[in-house]
Amino acid sequence: MPQLEKTALVFEGGGMRASGTSPVVVSLIENNIVFPHVSGISAGSSNSINYMGGDIQRTKECWVDFLGSPQIGGLGTFVKGEGYFNAQYIYETATAPGEPLAYNYDAFQHHPANIRIGAYRVSDGKEQYWDKASMRGQGDLMKKVRASSTMPGLMLPIEVDGELYMDGALGPSGGIPLDAAVADGYENFVVVLTRPRSYRKSAPKHPEFFTRYFHEYPRVADGLINRWHHYNRTRDRLFELEREGRAWLYFPEKMTVSNHEKNVAKLQANYDAGEAQIERMFPDLLRFLEL
Repeated sequence: MPQLEKTALVFEGGGMRASGTSPVVVSLIENNIVFPHVSGISAGSSNSINYMGGDIQRTKECWVDFLGSPQIGGLGTFVKGEGYFNAQYIYETATAPGEPLAYNYDAFQHHPANIRIGAYRVSDGKEQYWDKASMRGQGDLMKKVRASSTMPGLMLPIEVDGELYMDGALGPSGGIPLDAAVADGYENFVVVLTRPRSYRKSAPKHPEFFTRYFHEYPRVADGLINRWHHYNRTRDRLFELEREGRAWLYFPEKMTVSNHEKNVAKLQANYDAGEAQIERMFPDLLRFLEL
């Protein structure tokens, strides 16, 4: 069986569905489970930095109460062409010292794990993974988390180091950054997913819609059209690793919110369901990690 120091922690994206998987982060922090590697895409990048930041209260609030703030956006910002979510506020303004989601960058820097945050490069359709050494301060970290989390159609592309980026889920992993952990040499994995075990992603019924809507960004259209295949392929590989005893997989038993949910009561209920589930599953995780 794998040992903790030889195991990578991997977080799937999924927008507000992360309200149901953030309790896993809380449990890992509370029990001082320190992995040497953590990788995340989209909402999974937020779970990743919350894990490394070690702030339990922030980890809870960012997926529940914070999303009730009118400043995070909505239809008003969407019709003005600013995106359904006010990404500037969510990822950069609100995370500064003294703000509602202030982030402990010092804890991030001193956490022993390396990190990989994945975002999709609009110009050529390549996945960019940033590690801890590439972060030039808290502002740079949050800009890269924002890039990783830029959901097409709901948020505007963001420029990082002269390149436009969008949600890392458009890349070859389909939103589950197993490839980043493998590239860093890991052979054993704890993977936190935001869709049920039985879920399979379907091919889009009208791919031409993406081609028309994202005519300025043809690689984004390609990523959306092909995501179903990449996503299912990564999940198939995870099931193989699980059968081999090399992966411990967390699938939500109940997922009652969409990726763009903003109803705080629904998000809280989803959080509570995840909290109850990881409490039941945690002993099995410890056995997998030989702890």
